[in-house]
Amino acid sequence: MLYGGKEMDYRTEHDSMGEVQVPVEKYWGAQTQRSFENFKIGTEKMPTEIIRAFAILKKAAAMANNRLGKLDERRKTLISDVCDEILEGKLNEHFPLAVWQTGSGTQSNMNVNEVIANRGNEVAGEKLLHPNDHANMSQSSNDTFPTAMHIAAALEIEERLFPSLDTLIQSFDRLMQENEGIVKTGRTHLQDATPISFSQEISGWKVMLEKSMEMLKLSLPGLRELALGGTAVGTGLNTPKGFDVEVAKAVSELTHKDFKTADNKFHSLSSKDELVFAHGALKALAANLMKIANDIRWLGSGPRCGLGEIFLPENEPGSSIMPGKVNPTQCEALTMVSVQVMANDVAVGMAASQGNFELNVYMPVCIYNFLQSVRLLSDAMLSFNQNCVVGIKANKEKMQENLHRSLMLVTCLNPYIGYENAAKTAKKAFQENISLKEACLQLGFLTEEKFDEVFQPEEMI
Repeated sequence: MLYGGKEMDYRTEHDSMGEVQVPVEKYWGAQTQRSFENFKIGTEKMPTEIIRAFAILKKAAAMANNRLGKLDERRKTLISDVCDEILEGKLNEHFPLAVWQTGSGTQSNMNVNEVIANRGNEVAGEKLLHPNDHANMSQSSNDTFPTAMHIAAALEIEERLFPSLDTLIQSFDRLMQENEGIVKTGRTHLQDATPISFSQEISGWKVMLEKSMEMLKLSLPGLRELALGGTAVGTGLNTPKGFDVEVAKAVSELTHKDFKTADNKFHSLSSKDELVFAHGALKALAANLMKIANDIRWLGSGPRCGLGEIFLPENEPGSSIMPGKVNPTQCEALTMVSVQVMANDVAVGMAASQGNFELNVYMPVCIYNFLQSVRLLSDAMLSFNQNCVVGIKANKEKMQENLHRSLMLVTCLNPYIGYENAAKTAKKAFQENISLKEACLQLGFLTEEKFDEVFQPEEMI
């Protein structure tokens, strides 16, 4: 038989439905093979982050079952050792299943169980582990998959997203300090507005990111609540007393994070509101990044016919036909990522709203989109920082020129000549293409001496 375009040997595996032929060098079993054959949909595979989270929870379950007298030491050690191999990435090829499978993620849960059992038995040299009886002891797909979702989401936010976000925050902090004292024209509605310092403008970007960090931190306690121990419908059937607390403690030991068992397992199996809340914070971050990237590419527009108030790093040619053209490519990549995250938010929200009675059955698509958002945002922020932000330089001359050409500097005259007279001054200056000073003097609103005294653009910030 052919597998992946090449001839392959098979072994016979069985499940409750009968015998199945499985590639001889693969550790998965019958249920994985059935899923692999029945769901040839798309190219999207169950995320590695979920498989790693499963390895953590399976090891934690083995530890808890052992402590509660349900699982002997040798089997616990075997399960733990295989889970360590999964966490080290040694068994990645043995998790082939598509995202587009059963909505409970049962087939991926069984994929992990089968790999643990078959690899563990290989290591032991005898058949000690059964996928359901040992790897899945005190568990159900209905509580393991939601648990894996929460573990993966929490760890990826803390360990992957936060470092990238903090790096970008620090770069903006440095950029603020480097550009102290530079005054430029402000803009509202894409129209000239009153002056602002460049550092003040950057501070707005920095605080956007800090606020996003705070929002994401607020979402973590909900993600650290685990459904494990609820089993099939939330009642905890077939679990020893105290298993839910003990397994959450074990997950905390393995991750060095403060996970706890969910107070209400009927909620944790059926609702995905913690993921919706957390992804809402990811969407807020995406919205902020979209705004920042757009501001930066507007300010860097040119080089001669745009705003041209900042210089952006030149990383690659920008045109296949226009020689010498350089484009704000990092800004464009970041804004595209932001669009994708906003689209993912729709998928996460819709998936969370579905399912019937005791179980949500849109979990794989929910976590696939969630983790993609975290991954894209983390990578894009690092790329944006390294290839754009760290190399931004202020075009002080252009900022100064634009500042003194702005008609909105007339605002500083309001206390002396009134709003309506200030408006007349601005309109005359614009219509006749003369300076505000010339217009004000011609209209007789101020003397030259008084105008020079009160008209100080650098003092308007």
